[in-house]
Formats: sequence, structure tokens, C-alpha cells
Amino acid sequence: MKTFTVENDCDLKTFTDCVFPQGAFCLAALLRARDVKVNGVRVGKGGFALKTGDIVAYYTNFKQESSPSHTVIYQDENALIADKFSGVSVEGLTCELREKGDYRPCHRLDRNTQGLLAFAKNDGAEREILSAFKERRVEKEYIALCKNNFKEKSAVLTAFLVKDDKKSLVKVFAKPVAGGVKIVTEYEVLRVSGDIALVRVKLHTGKTHQIRAHTAFIGCPVLGDEKYGDNALNAKYNAKRQRLISKSLKFEFTGGLAYLNGKEFKSNFDFDEI
Repeated sequence: MKTFTVENDCDLKTFTDCVFPQGAFCLAALLRARDVKVNGVRVGKGGFALKTGDIVAYYTNFKQESSPSHTVIYQDENALIADKFSGVSVEGLTCELREKGDYRPCHRLDRNTQGLLAFAKNDGAEREILSAFKERRVEKEYIALCKNNFKEKSAVLTAFLVKDDKKSLVKVFAKPVAGGVKIVTEYEVLRVSGDIALVRVKLHTGKTHQIRAHTAFIGCPVLGDEKYGDNALNAKYNAKRQRLISKSLKFEFTGGLAYLNGKEFKSNFDFDEI
């Protein structure tokens, strides 16, 4: 059993995603079995509104609690590079890690994107890692399965992105627009199998949903993307989560973490579909 206190009003699913990755994996089953209690009262299927101060208890078994949320690619006294599983939110993984120490996420991945996520373990490391991301001294590469509609085998794409916080969506435009920020996305098609392409993507800018929205904008959405993707293609492959992996990270530090310069951290995740 795991017990958590609600810090802000929200719904049960959102709360579970943010505090208990293993509970998020099996929440539907827990609700069917009425194995979730809020303030001592069992709750069943359907949405459930939580209030600040509520106590939520998940009656998970050992097998459920042992489901991995990540593996460790690298760790020392300053930093952790985690290989995050699909379906795990950054908030949920952070909450889990903080049961062991002071772990601070230094960038984000979407909940259903797998792969590398960097955490700092102290103030100095946090400042240095955040600075490296802000000043674009981090090489970030992803791999994705996309709709095979690429006009060129490789290209560097430039566009402009507008974020809609209320809808948790972004829109991409070919030309500058009010509220838009410039995005630069580089891709290379590695392999093709029918209507699916395996693509390596390098981010020159790092904006919300950049890869998912930019590939969709050129007609090559990420397979399984239910927000920006091709519904027919997703249905054909029964893909309900985007096939996107944060595959490698390489830092160029200028301070106390310079001992990590030259190291390339690689995710163990890959795609077997192609």
C-alpha cells in the first residue's frame, strides 16, 4: 500500500500520474477492484475530484509496486541520467526518486515519450545543467517511427511554434506569427518499411511538443501520437502511445561538471517494429 497527501486540487488520474508511476500503470485495475481509498472511503471507476489535504491510499500489491519506471544510465554525486519508461510523467518519476534523495529534473519529456532524462542532485549541478540546456550546449538526439511521407531523406527544418497552454497544444507555422517562437528540427530517415519510417531527429531548439508537432506539420506525424498524429495510421498499427525515444544526450559543461564532457549517454530503448 502507498499513501499520498494531495497538495493541490486535481482529479485522481492526474494526481496519480504525478506522484506514483506504478499506481498510474495499474490505476484502471485498482479502481475496478475498488482498491483506492480517498480519506478512508473506497472509490470506483470514473473521474474523482480531489481537494487539497485529501489522503489517497493505493492498495497495490508487491508485483504492481515493483513495475519499473526507469533504469539508471549514469549516476554520481552530482547527476543522474535516467532512462524513463513510456507512461511515466516527469513529475511522477521525480516524486519516486525523491524518496531516495534530492533529485531535480533539468528538462522535460512528454509522459509517453521514452528515454533519457537528466536530474541534478545539488544546487551547483542544477545551475550548470540548466545553463547548458538554456545556452544550447547539449546535443539531444531522438529516434521516432513516423508516417513515411518524407520528401527528402534528410533536412534541417525551420518553422514557428505557438503554444496554447489552455488546450495543452502547440501549432506550427511556416512563417513568423504573433506569439510564435522559432524552432529548428533536423531529421534523417534511417530505414523505411512500407508506410513507416525510422527517423533520427536532432533538436536545435527545445520547445514543447516540438518533434511531434513539427513532423506532423510536414505530413510525417509520429506513429501513435493521439494529439498530432494520423488516426488511421495509429489504428492500423494499434499504436496508442507515440513512438518517440530520447535516444542520446551529450553535454558541454564549463564548470564543475566538465568531467562529463565527451561522454555520450544513450538510451537502452529501441524500436523493433522496423
